[in-house]
Amino acid sequence: MEYTHSDTDLIKQPIGYWSWAAYKAVINRTRAALAGIGTTQPQWWVIAQVARTATPKTRDEVSHLLRNYLDTGPEAMESEIDKTIVRGWITEDSEGRLGITSQGRAFYDKTAILQSELWTERHEGISDEEYLTTLKVLQRFIHNAGGRAWHH
Repeated sequence: MEYTHSDTDLIKQPIGYWSWAAYKAVINRTRAALAGIGTTQPQWWVIAQVARTATPKTRDEVSHLLRNYLDTGPEAMESEIDKTIVRGWITEDSEGRLGITSQGRAFYDKTAILQSELWTERHEGISDEEYLTTLKVLQRFIHNAGGRAWHH
């Protein structure tokens, strides 16, 4: 890969710009791929939360966990949960517990394969050690700037 600047110049580049550019590239690629199979990133989050749990989660639990992802917000997250129900991927019982349908399980399996392919694409040429260092450095930047971030 050819880099934009020499090492001497690159070290002077602003983290805000490069972290934003990385965010935009990853999110745009992910959302375009998911749109290509008929879903949104928040709908994937919902399906994954419901499909991956042995104990059913309530709508409130799923919404609360996901609403801060990429600044989605509670109203948008509630709407995305509703859309996954309407599409027949999940159900909601009278106590608000969410369950995966057979159609939802098949769609989850298909989408999980796509997500795995996207992961491999993004990580091409990046060792686990480099990835770990990158995440630790980004977390240090967040801490040093007085921010907070957490991902389940």
